[in-house]
Amino acid sequence: MSTQDKILVTSPLLPDLQEFNQYLQQIWDSKWLTNNGSFHQQLEKALAEYLGVEYISVFTNGTLPLITALQALGLTKGEVITTPYSFVATSHSIWWNQLTPVFVDIEEETCGMDPAKIEAAITPNMVAIMPVHCYGKPCKTREIDAIAKKHGLKVIYDAAHAFGVKVNGESILNAGDISTLSFHATKVYNTIEGGALICHTKEMKEKIDHLKNFGFEDEVTVVAPGINGKMDEVRAAYGLLNLKQVDAAIEARHKVADAYRAALKDVKGIRFFDDKEGVRHNYSYFPIFVDAEQYGMTRDELYEKMKAANVYGRRYFYPLITAFDPYKDYPSASSENLPVATKIADQVICLPMHHALSKENIESVIDCIRK
Repeated sequence: MSTQDKILVTSPLLPDLQEFNQYLQQIWDSKWLTNNGSFHQQLEKALAEYLGVEYISVFTNGTLPLITALQALGLTKGEVITTPYSFVATSHSIWWNQLTPVFVDIEEETCGMDPAKIEAAITPNMVAIMPVHCYGKPCKTREIDAIAKKHGLKVIYDAAHAFGVKVNGESILNAGDISTLSFHATKVYNTIEGGALICHTKEMKEKIDHLKNFGFEDEVTVVAPGINGKMDEVRAAYGLLNLKQVDAAIEARHKVADAYRAALKDVKGIRFFDDKEGVRHNYSYFPIFVDAEQYGMTRDELYEKMKAANVYGRRYFYPLITAFDPYKDYPSASSENLPVATKIADQVICLPMHHALSKENIESVIDCIRK
């Protein structure tokens, strides 16, 4: 079976090939392929303006910003409160910094970290909180930031899903101490692979830029044991072109979400998120949650039924991070400590959601669930 016969959970946003070739010709002519070239500089400026942030540093993927954020904040010993309901890169970044993840439960309302669970998990060894804006739904930043301030903790928001999301006109990327983005091919906005760090001061931006370039401050001065996280010119050019069309892609996703909601609102045992007033959503994912008792079929049975009809959703996030070998033996990883996350992980299917879904595609997805 070819990929064209399948309705996939995502499809990459691709720039116009002729325009991209023109940018490639400029790169070929300049022979400047990486190391803070023209397109890299243009992309950082354009992203800062689009996202409504003051300081942004782009990276070659979305995991290195998480690792670098902890380094930039000087967090090299202690514990970090985080969520079990995320992609493994969230917890891996903590591990790579020789810090200890402490998992707290999520709330059903957003699938984000439950602020009511955070304070009880704080120990004298706690140094930071790393929440996730899951599915691009803003977690409760006001409450989380207040708890962090009270206890002298840093906050790094994993905003991999939350490109362009705003609350009452303000970018959610301005919350906390640092936020991270992913520009992976599966995301609303992509640079094939890529990512970014958002911070609030010129000094922190300079520190991050040093860390992603081996720690070089200038040609002969190394100020930190940095890594190589730089984005190359090809991906920066690609990203500049995709930025021109991302709003149209988000609006196309919005229409898909509206179609799903209209068709599934009366299906007993199927729950989904509605839009929240005051939030500029990006429709990065469309998760449904299957109550087997009410729906008459388990999540996995529906998942397999969809696949048989060439509709490929994704059980995202399943299993929980705390089920994986590196983390399963942590005291905070027990299912008893994480009842909501455990339940949600057993219920979730992310339906196909992208800008290129046709009306027929959408109807095929809906038919799988309604019939």
